[in-house]
Amino acid sequence: MPLSYRQPGVVFTDHHFGVPLDHDQPAGEQIELFAREAVAPGRDPEGLPWLVYLQGGPGFGANRFAGASAWLPRALEEYRVLLLDQRGTGRSTPATRQTLPARGGPREQADYLTRFRSDSIVRDCEAIRPVLTGGAPWTVLGQSFGGFCATSYLSTAPEGLSAALITGGLPSLDGHADDVYRAAYPRISRKVGAHYLRYPMDVERAWRIAAHLAEHEVVTGGGYRLTVEAFQSLGILLGSGDGSHRLHYLLEHAFVRTPSGPALADAFLEEVHALLSHAGHPLYAVVHESIYAQDHRATGWSAERVRAEFPEFDAARTWAGKGPLLFTGETVHPWMFTADPALRPLRETAGLLAERTDWTPLYDADRLARNEVPVAAAVYHDDMYVDTAHSLATARTVRGLRTWVTDEFEHDGVRVGGGRVLDRLLALVRDEV
Repeated sequence: MPLSYRQPGVVFTDHHFGVPLDHDQPAGEQIELFAREAVAPGRDPEGLPWLVYLQGGPGFGANRFAGASAWLPRALEEYRVLLLDQRGTGRSTPATRQTLPARGGPREQADYLTRFRSDSIVRDCEAIRPVLTGGAPWTVLGQSFGGFCATSYLSTAPEGLSAALITGGLPSLDGHADDVYRAAYPRISRKVGAHYLRYPMDVERAWRIAAHLAEHEVVTGGGYRLTVEAFQSLGILLGSGDGSHRLHYLLEHAFVRTPSGPALADAFLEEVHALLSHAGHPLYAVVHESIYAQDHRATGWSAERVRAEFPEFDAARTWAGKGPLLFTGETVHPWMFTADPALRPLRETAGLLAERTDWTPLYDADRLARNEVPVAAAVYHDDMYVDTAHSLATARTVRGLRTWVTDEFEHDGVRVGGGRVLDRLLALVRDEV
């Protein structure tokens, strides 16, 4: 029997479902999905339509709300909300360095993880929808990678949807990972430039930290090997609304004086470890580039290869006095699988995924062109994680999709914007604006 409990402003109910690992073999191996239902206190859930939240990532479980916060209060005004831990995440059957060896060696692990993309997540949703709705369609809210899943949903099972709401997550329908990163690196450079304009003192601070790392072997208390490249990857913060400020405050207390000279402070290294470690979300790194893989083309460590086309990100340029150190963003690199103890056992598995060519399409442009499901998408102008031009090109492909292009928010607009983003999207799909 499902377990229900209360927090301020919301009643939660835990649900567990068994679904096929491979939906093409429904009688085969089963994995477990976990989802948390949320309803406003005093509301009869049986009289409410369902809204399914698809978390960004890949590799992250659904938000763990402490009461009704962020966009949830607006959703609870009229929906019964399902916070789904996508396969491999949260309380669903996990896929980590601790569990994946049960599958066998790296090749067996890689084969297993090919079933953890948006197409399988959509089929999971369709497997549990009849159980919860009795067969009625539901609304999906997809944030970031969740928007990729929503687009795949519209391509493959639109009959399951009454509406689709997408925030910062309209993918390129046919772009290779190389195209994604060629568009990404100039955006990242602009974000770093904006950060240094806001905090010019950080130019020297970042240079000093990087120079120290180039001369010393530094390992965090949690075992993460902090190299110059790893330090640069802290630029992932710059894609969120408060990220520039967080990066600034991190850099300002990096060093302490010791009897042996300046050293990176324990407090700094502890914060850096928390930001860079993938222990809580290893799938983010392992399957990240495969979310772009289609049409029998290998990703081949795309972000690493494409970065070589943008020499301004090379720290050697900074040492030569040719410009400030540039941080990087939402990119995954082979060195992460030696730097991060949570990823080291999965290095070969990730490499095999990067080499695969048997990827199938995730989107159906022809079906999207005939779409009849009401769809609205928030497109964040100059989003560091998802290219605006790619998103708008996709928006033009999806029949009836309405966009809200805004520079009021960064990629995390649905979190920091509270109910405003959701309210706007609902108004768009209902033709109220």
